[in-house]
Amino acid sequence: MSASVLSQAPSGGFPALSGRSPRWVRGIYIANLVVQGGIVVTGAVVRITGSGLGCPTWPECTEGSFVPTAEQVESWHKFIEFGNRLLTFVLAAAAIAAVVAALIDRRRRRQLGLTPRPILTVLAVVPLVGTVVQAVLGGITVLTGLHPLTVSAHFLVSIALIAACVALVVRSGEPGDQPVRWLVAKPVRLLTWALVAATLVVVILGVITTGSGPHSGDADVVVRFGFDPRTVAWLHADSVLLFLGLTIGLLVTAHVASAPRRLTKRIVVLLAISLVQGFLGYSQYFTGLPELLVSLHVLGAVLVWIAVLFLPPTLRSRGVDNGRDTGTEPAMARGSAASL
Repeated sequence: MSASVLSQAPSGGFPALSGRSPRWVRGIYIANLVVQGGIVVTGAVVRITGSGLGCPTWPECTEGSFVPTAEQVESWHKFIEFGNRLLTFVLAAAAIAAVVAALIDRRRRRQLGLTPRPILTVLAVVPLVGTVVQAVLGGITVLTGLHPLTVSAHFLVSIALIAACVALVVRSGEPGDQPVRWLVAKPVRLLTWALVAATLVVVILGVITTGSGPHSGDADVVVRFGFDPRTVAWLHADSVLLFLGLTIGLLVTAHVASAPRRLTKRIVVLLAISLVQGFLGYSQYFTGLPELLVSLHVLGAVLVWIAVLFLPPTLRSRGVDNGRDTGTEPAMARGSAASL
């Protein structure tokens, strides 16, 4: 009897198992992605409303109190900043839940004799570690009076955490880790990764542009990068044009190369989000950077980043060998088949 026949045996032999994480586990991973993206937007709201020092100390909100007090001179800004700090606990709860879910999933795989997937546990730990780093970095940001370098680092760490959460969501939905089979030609792969790199450049230049503009994060503290706001805004706009050109080029190339349909669909979604984001960017620039448009622009940046990160997984299949999920074969089945 062959290994493939034995591993696919019905209830009389070994049951049909899934190498993918259970739906509830993936739900927790998706929740982490949502809250990591959400904290970026709420952080932007703190910044553009001038509430960055609404709680002027850290870890306390004000001297001698972890919560806002009536004696504070920061007015309503203290509630916005304190509310954003409370969201850190939501992030921590989601991150802890992800670690617990990953450990339960790992135990399930071991009990059922499924192929172990340690990468899922590693990725699940990243949000928890990142939340701790963000909490410390947030404190440093307050203690340094909202210096643009620490504020920018705060944002870029969130971007990295979002990337890790996307990887976790994607990998947990795949049947296994090996083998990896490319579904598209090399030019499509290179163009896709070039688009990812260009998106990162757009995000970084966007952070520098914000750090050079009027929204310093607090009404009484104006510490900005020493760049000319108009110049960096132009550079940011130029990088956006490069990004759009690569997006359209990838869409055409994917169509000509008969790439998987899901890649084409995701590129179209990315292009739609990007066009709205471009409209918001130019609108905020020519209308004096109103708070609402700036907040929506930050939300758009998060959505663009997430949409781009979901493109590379469509370039390959992982954990599928000759139509069979490699992560579903029970270990004892493999051992028994080897002796036949």
